[in-house]
Amino acid sequence: MHAQQMISTHPQVRGSTNDSLVQCIEACYDCAQACTACADACLGEDAVRELIQCIRLNQDCADICAAAGAIASRRTGSNPEAIRAVLAACQDACRVCAEECERHASMHEHCRICAESCRRCEQACQAALQTAH
Repeated sequence: MHAQQMISTHPQVRGSTNDSLVQCIEACYDCAQACTACADACLGEDAVRELIQCIRLNQDCADICAAAGAIASRRTGSNPEAIRAVLAACQDACRVCAEECERHASMHEHCRICAESCRRCEQACQAALQTAH
């Protein structure tokens, strides 16, 4: 993971950065990848019709996580309101996606893995929100 290295080498760091935010950035990108892969794996399943909602939520979560990771990574200038808003949205998207993937986890290993990643990201967003100023 390179979030901490990149932020620490930034020539004009603005805004609040702390371990919780760095861990959140990394969790967001990890979750975006897991959700993208899970949606693709769901498309490969024989019972794909039963996974339509899971695929939709995976795609939405992946997009929100990628956006949250990008916005939280920007250190030139400061926009704490946007960071808080996107982290709150990411936390919600991860919770909803995890709940759906957990419904399929006993039948599809990719859903189990994705649900775990979503839960980690949900918790990381919550922790970062508690320290965001």
